[in-house]
Amino acid sequence: MGVDLGALTSPVETEKDTLRDRTVALDTYNIIYQFMSVIRQADGHPLTDRQGRTTSHLSGLLYRTANMVEAGIEPVFVFDGKPDPLKLATLNGRRARRDKAEEEWKEAVSVGDTEKALSKAKQTSRMTSDVRKSSEELVKLLGFPIVRAPADGEAQAAYMCNTGKVWASVSQDYDSLLFGTPRLIRNLTLSGRRKIPGRDRYRDVHTELIDSEAFLGNLGITRRQLVDMCILMGTDFNTGIKGIGPKKALNLVRKKEDLEHILPDLGEDIPEYPRIREIFLTDGGTDTGDLHHREIDRNGTVEMLASYDFSADRVESAINRMERAREADKSRRMQKSLDAWF
Repeated sequence: MGVDLGALTSPVETEKDTLRDRTVALDTYNIIYQFMSVIRQADGHPLTDRQGRTTSHLSGLLYRTANMVEAGIEPVFVFDGKPDPLKLATLNGRRARRDKAEEEWKEAVSVGDTEKALSKAKQTSRMTSDVRKSSEELVKLLGFPIVRAPADGEAQAAYMCNTGKVWASVSQDYDSLLFGTPRLIRNLTLSGRRKIPGRDRYRDVHTELIDSEAFLGNLGITRRQLVDMCILMGTDFNTGIKGIGPKKALNLVRKKEDLEHILPDLGEDIPEYPRIREIFLTDGGTDTGDLHHREIDRNGTVEMLASYDFSADRVESAINRMERAREADKSRRMQKSLDAWF
């Protein structure tokens, strides 16, 4: 889940059309978890094929990625690598929470409480080897570039954004800001009308753009100080100090500057903080090759998804949408180039 900085950000609502002609780096694991959480049946069961294999992620990767391409946005899919040892405690904690949520989901289903069942089911999504492999296979067939990060996908995406390979990082997690992305896009694959958990109300979810320089400027801190305040709150690499949330952490770094001064004053110790700071500030990513999309393997895509019980006609339709959008964008750019001569 990463750190929660939502209360401190002032994102700009952004229509997809304003991102036309942009290449963005997707934190792929993050968006796959989104798809598996949101794309479910009314009682929380994920979409599956006749063999019982989960297909929610494949549905999201096909149709919602097609929406991006139609808006003139070209995605690069960044897959996580091996996690840093400091992250293992967080990963184990997430597994335990998923196990508990799964038990509560099944209990809710058994008594017919569909609202609670759906709420709990959304917390049970797992990145299994089958989900990971099928996701990668589909992305390749659709011709999108794949980048494998040394560790965190968000760090790799931020590195690519900083080096000009892509325009922005796409993730729901604010950790991308700690890793130094100049621009973070949230809700790109999630926008629409969403039910508020536990309430009979809905809210509109819009695509958001956060400019890192403006964000830090508004807070009056440096990126290093942002990392320090998040270490105080707790990150994927440490549990943080009880009772310290975003606003208190911000006040502390404004007054005391850094952890070297804050921790002694609090009478607290976070022994691993130098390494955590290093992970966010200097670990970076790896250089990539060509990030242009390839031609869609139409037959391969239809064949693969048909094996998961997708309608061949609907798959063909999604492919057609992407191809028509790219042709239209190509014609528009050629016309714009010709107009520049007159």
